[in-house]
Amino acid sequence: MRDINELKDIRRRLHSNPGVSGCEEYAHNLVADFLAQLHPDELNTNIGGYGIVAYWKSMRPDAKTIAFRADTDALPIGHRCGHDGHTTMLLRFAEIVAESERQYNIVLIFQPEEETGKGARKIVESGLLKKYAVSAVFGLHNLPGYPEGTVVLNRATFAAASTGVIYSLHGRATHASTPEKGLNPGRAAAAIIERMDTLNRSSDNLQLFRQSTLICCRVGEEAFGTSAGEGEVMFTLRTYTSQAMLDLMAAADQIAAEEADRWHLELEKQLREPFRATENTPELTDALERIFSPQLDVQTAKRPFRWSEDFAEYLAVCPGAFFGLGSGVNQPELHHPDYNFPDAIIETGAHCFELIMKNIKI
Repeated sequence: MRDINELKDIRRRLHSNPGVSGCEEYAHNLVADFLAQLHPDELNTNIGGYGIVAYWKSMRPDAKTIAFRADTDALPIGHRCGHDGHTTMLLRFAEIVAESERQYNIVLIFQPEEETGKGARKIVESGLLKKYAVSAVFGLHNLPGYPEGTVVLNRATFAAASTGVIYSLHGRATHASTPEKGLNPGRAAAAIIERMDTLNRSSDNLQLFRQSTLICCRVGEEAFGTSAGEGEVMFTLRTYTSQAMLDLMAAADQIAAEEADRWHLELEKQLREPFRATENTPELTDALERIFSPQLDVQTAKRPFRWSEDFAEYLAVCPGAFFGLGSGVNQPELHHPDYNFPDAIIETGAHCFELIMKNIKI
C-alpha cells in the first residue's frame, strides 16, 4: 500500500483541482487511474456523468455484497466540505480491500453531484446496486466541532430532509396610477411569507420538527410607472423524516394556494435540490457501535444534523448506516471559506470501513 504521505498528496491534488457538481472530471480520472492499478473484478466509470463503481468479488461462492460510498464534488468556493478527504479515505480503503481475504463482495462508490442531491440518485438509477445485489451500504461525513477521529452515530435520522420550493405568482400588470385595474401579487407574497413562518416548530421529536426558511422574494421590477403583475417567493423546507417533509410540503402548498386564490392569481410551483432524510437502519447502526467502540471514541448525536445528505437515496432502496467522523473541535463549520479537511483522519476513515468489512454481520 502507498505511504500515507502519498495519500495526503492525492488529497491535496483533489483539493487544488475542485470540480463542482457535474464537473468532477479531474477527480473521476484520478480515481479511475488509482483503482485500475488495484485490479478490481469490475470497474465501471462515467456512471451518471463522473461516477465510478468498483467491484471486488469474494472467494466465497455464497457471499453477500456490501457497499461503501464517498462523494467527489466540490462547492463553488472549492473543497470546503471535505469531499476531497472522503474520496481519499475510500481510495485508501480500496487498497485494503484489494489485499484482503474478503468474506463479502465489496462495492466502492465514488459518487459525483452530492451537493445538488442528484448524484446518489444517478448511481441508484444505473442499476449497479441491483446488479451486484448490494445487501447493505455504508458512508461517512467528516464533522467539524468534534475531536479528530471521534465516530458520531445516530441510529435513526442522521441528517435532515430538505428541499427548496419556489412559488411563482402570476397576476396582471397595469399602470401604476390605476393599480385597481391589475392583479398585483405583492400582498399575496407578503401573506405567504407571514403564514409560512407559522409552520416552524422546534422539537427533538423526529416527526414534529419543522423548519421553513425564507430565501428570496421578488415582486415586479424597477419600473415606477407599472404596478407589478409577477412575483415569486422561495423557501427552504426542512424536517427530520421524509414523511414529515411530505406533510410540511402539503401544508406549505395549501398556504400558497389559498393566498393565490384569495388574490385571484395563478400559481406555479417548482422544487430545487430535494433531499430525503438520511434515515439509518437502526440495527446496522447498533452494529457499528459494537464494532467501533473497542478501538475508537464513539459518541451518539443528540439530534439529527439539520444539513442534508443525498446518501439518503441509497438508504431508500437498501439497508445501511451513515455516520460522522470528527474533523476537529476548532475546525470551521462545513462550507465555511476557512474550512480545510484534516489529513490526520484519512487513515481513521479507511480503518472505520475496514472494521465494518471485517466485522459486520449481514
